[in-house]
Amino acid sequence: MAINKVMRAALKLLTALEPDVKRTYKMERQLEILTARLRGKPGDYSMWDRKIHTGEAAIPVRLFAPNGEGPFPVLLFFHGGGWVTGGIENYTGVCADLAKATGCTVVSVDYRLAPEHKFPAAPEDCYAVAKEFFAGDMPGVKPGDITLIGDSAGGNLAAVVSLMARDRGEFLPKRQILIYPSTWNDHSEASPFPSIRENGTDYLLTSKRIQSMIELYRGSDDDLRNPYFAPLLAGDLSNQPRTLLITAEYCPLRDEGEAYGEKLRAAGNEVEIVRIGDALHAYLMLPPAFEHVQRTYKIINDFLSTE
Repeated sequence: MAINKVMRAALKLLTALEPDVKRTYKMERQLEILTARLRGKPGDYSMWDRKIHTGEAAIPVRLFAPNGEGPFPVLLFFHGGGWVTGGIENYTGVCADLAKATGCTVVSVDYRLAPEHKFPAAPEDCYAVAKEFFAGDMPGVKPGDITLIGDSAGGNLAAVVSLMARDRGEFLPKRQILIYPSTWNDHSEASPFPSIRENGTDYLLTSKRIQSMIELYRGSDDDLRNPYFAPLLAGDLSNQPRTLLITAEYCPLRDEGEAYGEKLRAAGNEVEIVRIGDALHAYLMLPPAFEHVQRTYKIINDFLSTE
């Protein structure tokens, strides 16, 4: 459905009420969990929790398997929330729906959040979990059956884990799905990407909020120049996974996400870039009956079914 004048006015009004995430992130986390509990848990899948132990932390993961005989291919999912909010609780519905729609086991990673745990805690947690699964953590699942996927900050983390995997040489993902990812380090008016100015004030997610989350996430100014913080900064994007990159028309992160896809392609990687028309940032959080969500499921399934 197109965003008409009435809807634009409503979105602008709601966006104007946006709280200062630097002050409210703890409350937002609690509200996310409450909202997820009110949504309920779908019953047509198997769900179980476990922890991946590393030298620094025990990282919770939640697994969702569709009905039927496994093992199933795996989607290793990194959630959004600007590295500051989000988690396996409020993404339970999203991941359960994704498992049902794709016929894959979805593994949701509860990486540590900023500002309590600043960069590089989140990518290191995600890398540690990926390393465990690529090493054969799930019987019957081969490394080629595992796809990295994430939305927003989680799309950033999926891209970063792929870069880390290539650089460290311990495993190499075959596929990655990046959904409206954050790939750049500056979301102010000085950003080189027009979507920050076009979509950064009136469509729920604002450029100001993104900047605030980056300030909470980074530990120093040097982090802003690190490609594991902003993967579009990477000088070498060779030997990256086959990539599906999905953006939303009215998302402030749209142009930097598409620029990352183009840079991956220029480096010789196989890349599919899809822009979802009339969509806002974080639309994947909507129930699966919504047209944009249904279209995204189809695009993901088409990508997973081809080599």
